[in-house]
Amino acid sequence: MLVRILLGTLAASGAVLVFRWTREMKSAAAGGVGAPAFLHVVIGFLTNFLDTLGIGSFATTTAAFRVFRLVPDELIPGTLIAGLALPVVTEALLFISVVEVDPWQMTALSAVCVAGGWIGAGIVSSLSRPAVQLGVGGALLVAGVFMMLGMLGWVPAGGTALALSPAAFVLALLINFVLGALLTLGVGNYAPSLVLFSVLGMDPKAAFPIMMGSGAFVATIAGVRFVTARRVHWRVATGLTCGGIPGVVVAVWFVKSLPLAALRGLVLIVVVYAAATLLREGSQ
Repeated sequence: MLVRILLGTLAASGAVLVFRWTREMKSAAAGGVGAPAFLHVVIGFLTNFLDTLGIGSFATTTAAFRVFRLVPDELIPGTLIAGLALPVVTEALLFISVVEVDPWQMTALSAVCVAGGWIGAGIVSSLSRPAVQLGVGGALLVAGVFMMLGMLGWVPAGGTALALSPAAFVLALLINFVLGALLTLGVGNYAPSLVLFSVLGMDPKAAFPIMMGSGAFVATIAGVRFVTARRVHWRVATGLTCGGIPGVVVAVWFVKSLPLAALRGLVLIVVVYAAATLLREGSQ
């Protein structure tokens, strides 16, 4: 029953984002809002395809923004959050439905992540351009570190538990709150969550519905704040969504057939390049 309530709430949060997005974009249309370009859709498809495989989409999408110079730096966080929200909702709906995990702990962890994301979105949406450049650049470096740890096999393999002990659960709540806030700066919560739950003895598979559910709730709720503040590149965000949802669906069926080690290596190179350019420009 609780899982069904969680799924319904998740779908409702996605609907609220769609409503606010449509309303704000119509109001902004007077300034010239066109259809997304093919490149925007392709980026959404590829990055969300990788996201469903556990590689993450925030760092890769930000890197694409930087390489193709698609989005002003100050609009990167909002465009990321809003554009990737509905694909992440799709991931969460799929994984929560099929992967077994303690529903009460999953709900509580998602709730504190949302609280962190709400606070974080309110701060990030008012930051200056250099502050956003430095914040996103640092976020990419953090993501790169977690990618490297995984590639080197230094991330703990995890246990077999489907629920955390009371002490571990309290610690996970605190860290998930912080991860929710960092999500609004473009730090994907997947890699940190996998490390966290593995260290705490949970089966890594059980981490997927928790991290995807948390990320989806934060993305939709924080996305509402960003679109209301109009700190979003409308065309690019729409392209990410239009390409991202099919990317998730395709990845679910082909997840076992890709050479992930090679993909992670390529992604890491691009992420480090993007982080270096952001940090350099933000410090000038």
